Amino acid sequence: MRNPGSAIAMEAIQVVIPVRNEECTLAHVIGQLQAQGLRRIRVVDNGSSDGTAAIARQLGAEVLSEPRPGYGRACWAGCLNLAPDVDWLLFCDGDGGDPIEELPRFLELLPHHDLLVGDRTATAVGRASLTPLQRGGNRLATTLIALGWGFRYRDMGPLRLVRREAFEAMAMADRGYGWTLEMQVRAIELGLRIREVPIAHRPRLAGDSKISGRPGASLQAGSVILFTLGRLWLRRLQLPASALLLIVGALLMRPHGDLFDAAQLLPFWLAAAVMGLGFALSWSLPTIPRALFWAVAVLARLALLGMEPGDDIWRYLWEGGIQLQGFNPYRLAPDAAVLEGLRTPWWSSINHPDTTAIYPPLAQLLFQLHAAVAQQVLLFKLSFTAADLAICALLAARFGAARAALYAWNPLVMYGLSGGGHYDSWFLLPLVAAWLLAERDPPPQGPRPQACIDLLLGLSVALKWITLPLLLQRAWSRWWQFRRPGPVLNTLLLGLAPLLLGTSLFCGLRSCPLLPTSSSFIRHGRSAEWLPHWIGQLWPWTLQTNAVHGLLLLLALAVLLPSSARLGVFAWRYLVVLLLLSPVVHAWYFIWLMPFAVPSQNWGARLVSLSAFVYFVLPSRLPNWQLTNPERLLLWLPLLLGLLLSARGRTESPPRR
Repeated sequence: MRNPGSAIAMEAIQVVIPVRNEECTLAHVIGQLQAQGLRRIRVVDNGSSDGTAAIARQLGAEVLSEPRPGYGRACWAGCLNLAPDVDWLLFCDGDGGDPIEELPRFLELLPHHDLLVGDRTATAVGRASLTPLQRGGNRLATTLIALGWGFRYRDMGPLRLVRREAFEAMAMADRGYGWTLEMQVRAIELGLRIREVPIAHRPRLAGDSKISGRPGASLQAGSVILFTLGRLWLRRLQLPASALLLIVGALLMRPHGDLFDAAQLLPFWLAAAVMGLGFALSWSLPTIPRALFWAVAVLARLALLGMEPGDDIWRYLWEGGIQLQGFNPYRLAPDAAVLEGLRTPWWSSINHPDTTAIYPPLAQLLFQLHAAVAQQVLLFKLSFTAADLAICALLAARFGAARAALYAWNPLVMYGLSGGGHYDSWFLLPLVAAWLLAERDPPPQGPRPQACIDLLLGLSVALKWITLPLLLQRAWSRWWQFRRPGPVLNTLLLGLAPLLLGTSLFCGLRSCPLLPTSSSFIRHGRSAEWLPHWIGQLWPWTLQTNAVHGLLLLLALAVLLPSSARLGVFAWRYLVVLLLLSPVVHAWYFIWLMPFAVPSQNWGARLVSLSAFVYFVLPSRLPNWQLTNPERLLLWLPLLLGLLLSARGRTESPPRR
């Protein structure tokens, strides 16, 4: 009779049996597993042409079909959509060779280990069950692992128990015969508690082996295993190479921030290419150690703090400074005669000096606060970088370091915020916080977290006008959730409160000039745009008015609002559409997409993080601020092709617990 501890352990174990044409042996294997008290048994049919699947169903096993060939692919299919209370995964073969009756010895070791592997070479019976090719391949693989990773295994046996959390951290990539090897290597890399358990493995009970009984297949499997080892070894170098290239690239970029000087463009691009290569190397990393994740994220940003910023930051400093003197930046443009006495040595660097402020009230108050401390570029950059790193922390906590690297190790994000000195991280931080809180698992309950979501969205709106549709989508979803006006009004009141309070500090009773709608910049300014450019080629009159593209955006929102229930999904779709339709696009605007691309690792976001650097050909061309058609294609096509690639792709990942 089993003790209670064993019974609980059995209920927490999901058995995965990959099979192909095992109708003669599978009943024996399932019977043994059930005799041990195991009830969660998944048989993954990997393209059987016999009655294997029917036998499994008759015996009460759950049968999954994975017709695409591959041992690892079948194992992976068995690990998807696990029940929440599954804590362990048990892998075994369906040929009857694994001694399931020895499983109690494995169970005794569960509390103190993360990976238990049956060692066939540790018993005379087990050694006798292996062919000479299997023994030789085993010895070669374990020796190479020992040389490469410093841990000595004795066997690559199929019978194994792995803790669910450990398995999810492994982020298994192999879908063939390298599956078992990759699991054991990843266990070493993750520092898991590993134990090999001697077992009296037997030859298969009946039928033909797909590998060991066929020399050709054995050699093919051996070559796959060697290839897998090589790939894993190269991946060991990939992580430090990615980190090093990002930091070195940032150091190389630092002296070349003055992009109004044409001589700085080529070295700037070369540094961006070095960072881009490091970023691209990070895309296929299954895991990134937290310490290294933060080391790269912080050091690369610190390296860029000292570079010459973009010209937007001089408006931040100017508008914050004149507020301290009692002037309203929404009423007085930088070149106003009354402000001439306040001009600083860097005043000539302010862009559009004939245009009044375009940034929302809360942004203006933060400019004033920072200027009150010190009217220095470094202080503003440090503030932007602090908000940027807070976004990194939120994303890493929710999605893990490897996925969050799409934002945290992104060269465009690093340059745009820490190097170029653009304030976009200020509005992205509350927006990302609202999104992650709204989609927390389990969902937030009660009025307080809902109010926090509304207020965070409101802070984002009060910092950047473009986030207003996200607040409207939140109100829309609240309506469909409750079908009564109360929650919707609460959302709108809380969400608009920061904007209204900030506006009251700058607006009078008769006028509220928060946007300089009469300026040429607002009415027909253009920069690196996509659809407005091509529309203008067909209908030149649209080049004289940006209002038509605002109407197109309203039509797009009318389609998006009722179709996207989740805040993160809506944010991604809306921001993509906004960028495609906007007549004014700067490279750092693509940063807006990056947090919302982290869950899906969208290829469009990845590729435009590299191609957006084409934009920086523009500053040295003043007063002509236009891309050539080839440059425009180089900038935008990677985003569009990446969006198409991700839309057609299928993400395979086990659900997060």
